[in-house]
Amino acid sequence: MRIGQGFDVHAFGEGDFVVLGGVRVPHHRGVVAHSDGDVVIHALCDAIFGALALGDIGRHFPPSDERWRDADSRQFLRHAALLMSQHNYALGNADITVIGEAPKVGPHAGAMRANLAEDLACEVARISVKATTTEKLGFTGRGEGIAAQACVLLERA
Repeated sequence: MRIGQGFDVHAFGEGDFVVLGGVRVPHHRGVVAHSDGDVVIHALCDAIFGALALGDIGRHFPPSDERWRDADSRQFLRHAALLMSQHNYALGNADITVIGEAPKVGPHAGAMRANLAEDLACEVARISVKATTTEKLGFTGRGEGIAAQACVLLERA
């Protein structure tokens, strides 16, 4: 077995939605990012890459590469799934926490879990998506951005 953890953060900017777990969530702000800025998928990819000892998401999808401008992060996750398979690992489970005051994650968590499970070719029951606030402390508490952390357990396939 292997364990990995990941973290991602993006500042809020212009826009009227954020993408979380591949779901377009209405919000009064967007995020500043090279790709779609999906903190859920970015943290999850980093956790998988870490468990496989293959670096981080920036190594696989450098922000300096224009091919990834405004990219759908689900393609990043499908790449992580392919690498898991190539290294003879499968997802045991993934636990993701979105950190921020808004937008509310609960109403969209089921759709996020379904997207992540589809891209990772696993049962939805292996994916947990939840949220927490920082009690109005720090940059997320002041509404300046959003973050996510992820932990994965990979098992030999």
